[in-house]
Amino acid sequence: MRHSLLVGLCVTSVVALSACQKAGDAEVERALKDVNVIDESNLSDIMLTVADPNEAVTYFQRTLKDNPDRLDLRRGLAHSLVRAKRNTEAVTAWSHVIKHPDATNDDRVDLADALVRTGDWDRAEQELDTIAPTHETFKRYRLEAMVADSNREWKRADSFYETAVGLTTRPAGVLNNWGYSKLTRGDFTDAERLFSEAIVQDSTLFTAKNNLILARGAQRKYTIPVIPMVQSERAQLLHTMALSAIKQGDVEIGKGLLREAIDTHPQHFEAAVRSLRALEAS
Repeated sequence: MRHSLLVGLCVTSVVALSACQKAGDAEVERALKDVNVIDESNLSDIMLTVADPNEAVTYFQRTLKDNPDRLDLRRGLAHSLVRAKRNTEAVTAWSHVIKHPDATNDDRVDLADALVRTGDWDRAEQELDTIAPTHETFKRYRLEAMVADSNREWKRADSFYETAVGLTTRPAGVLNNWGYSKLTRGDFTDAERLFSEAIVQDSTLFTAKNNLILARGAQRKYTIPVIPMVQSERAQLLHTMALSAIKQGDVEIGKGLLREAIDTHPQHFEAAVRSLRALEAS
């Protein structure tokens, strides 16, 4: 009797120990799973920011095969394709994103952005039109302005650009776009003002500096205003100004500016040398 009781107690202990071990294994697996999710999230963030864009594309494509329904991975792939300048593929990826039941208005804006990058302005406009007017974001209004520009709807473009500028703390890029819009319309004074504002917001934005010189050159203003620039940038801006002067018919002024550009550049300025030789030969 005592022996049977002892065996029973041992069996009960083994079963309890086995149950405890299984519970412990489950806890460990759950903890490891949580760690993996955190690691994967961190890795996704790295892939979307500092990783090589094409490596990021490969990572998200591979991870999506095992998790085809995960919206965050679909978005990661689409963003990575845009970063890699694989815009046609990005359109396809964002089209898959917006089919997900949890897709948002921001996803539609990103699809419109990818469509603009491929030059599909009509479809980009259609996508933007499906978004409720209450969805007021910088990216949405910047795209609306660009689409209005493509349609030569200048008043709408100006309104959207103005709204976009007010919705960001870093307006240099959109100010530059707005200035270029004014430049293409022949409104050189306003274009000059907007490019100057863009440079104040971001003194490293060389595109705005170059556009500023184009706007001034179109008004026959052949001097570089006081703006932050290094020596090589000054040489390039003088070259731009020279070509603008030549285009206006002010050839001798253009020659002088080319010579100044060549003397200013810290290295051999082949483009300016070629332009000057062509002028002198003719």
